[in-house]
Amino acid sequence: MFLQMVSQSNLESLWDHLVKSYHYLGYRKLLGHRLKYIASIGHRPIAALSWSAPALKLRTRDTFIGWSIEQRKLHLKHIVSNSRFLILPWVNVPHLASHILSRNIRLLRKDWPQNFNHDIWLLETFVDPQRFKGTSYKAANWQLLGSTHGSGKQGDSYVFHGHKKEVYVYILDPKFRTYIGCKQKPLNPPHRPPPTTKEVEGLRMILRHADWNPNVIPCMDLTEDDVNNLADELVCFHEQFHSCFGRTEQQRLGLAYFSGLLSNCKAKSAEPIALEFLDGQSVRSLQRFMKTYIWDQQAMENRHQTILSKAISCPGGMINVDGSDFLKKGKESVGVARQYCGEAGKVDNCQSGVFVGYSSQKGYGLLTSKLYMPEIWFSEEYAKRRTDNHVPSDLIFKTKLQIAHELIENVAKSNLFKAEWVGCDATFGSDINFLNNLPEGLCYFAHIRSDTKVFLEKPKVGLPPYKGRGPRPKKETILPGEIESGKVSNIVKFHDIKWTPVVLGEGAKGPIIAHVAAFRVYPSRNGMPEDSPVWLFLRRSSDGQIKFAISDAPEDIPFNKLCKVSLMRWPIEQCFEKGKSHLGMGDYEHRSWPAWHRHMTYVFLALNFLFQLRLKFKKNSGTDITSGSKVSNGCFATGFTQHEKSFRNNSVPYYQKLCGLQIS
Repeated sequence: MFLQMVSQSNLESLWDHLVKSYHYLGYRKLLGHRLKYIASIGHRPIAALSWSAPALKLRTRDTFIGWSIEQRKLHLKHIVSNSRFLILPWVNVPHLASHILSRNIRLLRKDWPQNFNHDIWLLETFVDPQRFKGTSYKAANWQLLGSTHGSGKQGDSYVFHGHKKEVYVYILDPKFRTYIGCKQKPLNPPHRPPPTTKEVEGLRMILRHADWNPNVIPCMDLTEDDVNNLADELVCFHEQFHSCFGRTEQQRLGLAYFSGLLSNCKAKSAEPIALEFLDGQSVRSLQRFMKTYIWDQQAMENRHQTILSKAISCPGGMINVDGSDFLKKGKESVGVARQYCGEAGKVDNCQSGVFVGYSSQKGYGLLTSKLYMPEIWFSEEYAKRRTDNHVPSDLIFKTKLQIAHELIENVAKSNLFKAEWVGCDATFGSDINFLNNLPEGLCYFAHIRSDTKVFLEKPKVGLPPYKGRGPRPKKETILPGEIESGKVSNIVKFHDIKWTPVVLGEGAKGPIIAHVAAFRVYPSRNGMPEDSPVWLFLRRSSDGQIKFAISDAPEDIPFNKLCKVSLMRWPIEQCFEKGKSHLGMGDYEHRSWPAWHRHMTYVFLALNFLFQLRLKFKKNSGTDITSGSKVSNGCFATGFTQHEKSFRNNSVPYYQKLCGLQIS
């Protein structure tokens, strides 16, 4: 193998081509002085490396070295960064990477002083843990110091992006601290100062340096000051719930749990959150805080609803109900059983909850929830499990439909959320009894299954004629010759449907266009028609898939309003997606009844907090709070995205279509 420096030679263009083609960072943005190397066998290149100026500021490295700011300015030139290291994809030789790295370091120790007139004492590099494991550096005796903070330089300031990289160093001269004039500090120093155990504000300094999840922060262009202020915003938000706790220490534990859900922790259960934001001795305390400590979770939920209602309650809003399932192993967790699991798309071992949310043109959020307890959990066989999991002794079996009806009633009676509609998926919408018993004054827009039966016209019913034998008929049926009910999927196949193209909203790749149809039908209950007709709403997407819904909206409702209402249920799906993907909604390891509901309430609080942040960033900087959502306009946008603005300014008809939905 031959390794040579190619900087300022006729082979430098080959290095640029290889790195541009096969390295995920490309070949540009190498800082300051740089040297490039190519490793080859014969005339065939097998690897490309580069060395360049180090990071100007790097907390993990600077703490490891122990130098002052003035010392860093004076001696930073003696550190060199391994800015690119590429083994070409067709090369597969064991231990080759660490061998090349070691050989290159020996050359670098001579080449760098010859080219730039100063020695090097220390090497550094960054490894993206989502792509690589750093195996070659470890094999070449590099030391892992920790991770970056997740910020990048932009102009004269640093912008938080949240994508951490691991920091490795290689010591070339063990006396480098003597040359600098600083004392050695312990390897892998604490990333954060230890928290106080007496007051909740003791977490504030920890939160200033917390590893926030970049996927849930409302604006990606956050400065370091913005990130620091997140800690203050979070503490102030959580202080609104202090009255729910019985002791001050619970305030601190609650804030830590809340912070953990919003952080970039891979595991968002009590133990890793405690280790990240508290200390090892607080793991058991945080677990007990969620399970057995006495504090008022219901009061916290009520306070959450009050805060959220001030921001999003609006006439014409919709109360949404939906179920969400969580795959779980074992048999001891509260409510776990083999049942249909939407997350798995099949019958599996899981817990299932019923959730109620709210959406309006101002925004949306989750309000309340309750764990569904399968009937088997109320048997004598499960008596010990109910006791171990602190299931209320007066709890009785209720179906998901009964739980949903109870939760909707509670939200409606609170008068916090102005609503005109109730939205639900096919689990609830396919039961006409559930729909008919919803609170008065609310219309429903309910998705139904494709095998739901309806009548296109109301048939005549009556007692069938007496056949001369047996008892006389007493039960009314559809009279002979009348049209029978049919599945909604068959109506689409065998009847001429007038489809209307509509713009349902603005997606990442442009307008979301679908074809919809709506006409009056009579729902079927036990084979008999309901007394009053409802709207059957059909939506056909670009892939040909058709979704069905019914609504008891007035017969004279404008078509475009019905289209807007059809979108108002989807925000609850957005909440589930955000909650499960980024806020640990399904990552809990709690087994008990109280802990499950307390965890979900904290997820609701996290969604609420993020919404309040979006409002603040929008107010302060004009950021579009709806950008990034699947449907960013239609009924939820409070401002136009850049894509929408261009269409609005250049095409008045498009703007009219987007706001009015119907395409003429």
